[in-house]
Order: sequence, then structure tokens, then C-alpha cells
Amino acid sequence: MTDTKSEKATFAMGCFWGVQALFKSTPGVIKATSGYTGGHLANPSYEKVCTGTTGHAEAVEVEFDPSRISYEKLLDLFWEHHDPTTYHRQGPDVGEQYRSGIFYHSDVQKRLAEESRDRLSRNHRYLNPIVTEILPAKEFYPAEEYHQDYAEKHPDVVCHI
Repeated sequence: MTDTKSEKATFAMGCFWGVQALFKSTPGVIKATSGYTGGHLANPSYEKVCTGTTGHAEAVEVEFDPSRISYEKLLDLFWEHHDPTTYHRQGPDVGEQYRSGIFYHSDVQKRLAEESRDRLSRNHRYLNPIVTEILPAKEFYPAEEYHQDYAEKHPDVVCHI
């Protein structure tokens, strides 16, 4: 048994339903929670976030075991499973709450996120410039219970992830 402490990572990749399912199914991830971050309103609701006036992004807070999966591997999943070149949009979802963002929890995470973004830009992985925000993690507000594990509860729902 390892006594390694878990770490947190927070990613915004559009609608959080598919993002939560993606990370929850990743070996080494202990927990993935849908929620809201990056805004200016305390305790936002889904309805308020959807107005586009709170500044929040739909995001997923990932608790992971760094002895089983690295932050770099989580970043790889982030870049591979959404379009980081569309401003405030993912698939059919449009608005500030659907923006692409990495909310770092340490200076190391910030450096690794910036390095991964810069490497992808240099390698011309995408046709358009990357518009992903890389910002310090702010208060994370878990989404309402009906949003948690939504993709599992509603397998007929299609998400861009």
C-alpha cells in the first residue's frame, strides 16, 4: 500500500458530462466531479452559469494518484479529447461556460500546462491557434447532483467527448 497523497487537476473542455466520464474511467483517477470554476459569483447554479453572466466554466475537478497517473498524462487526455482552438465553444455548445481551460493547482502544474500547450503549438498539431486559458485554480463549486455521473445515468445522451 502506498502512502502517496492524491493531487487535484481541474479542466474545462465544454459540457462537463462527457469530460467527467472520460476522467472517471481513467486508471489512476480517484474521483472526477462536474462543477463550475473561474467565475465571480459564489455558489453558482447551473441556471445562472448558463446565462453566461457569472464568468464560470463548466469544468471537472479530478482527484488523481500521481503514483499511478501523471499530470502530464492527464494533460494529454485534455488536449486529445476536445478542440482547444474554438473560443467559448465545444461542438454545438456555445458560450463562455463552454470555454477551454486548465486551472492549475501548483506552479509545477502551471509550467507543465504551458509547456504542453507550447509544444503543441510549435508542432502545429492544430490548424488554428490554441485559445485554452491557463489560470490559477479558483473556488470549485460541484454541480448539482443530477449532473454528477450524467453520462452513466443517461447513456443515450450524446456529448462531444
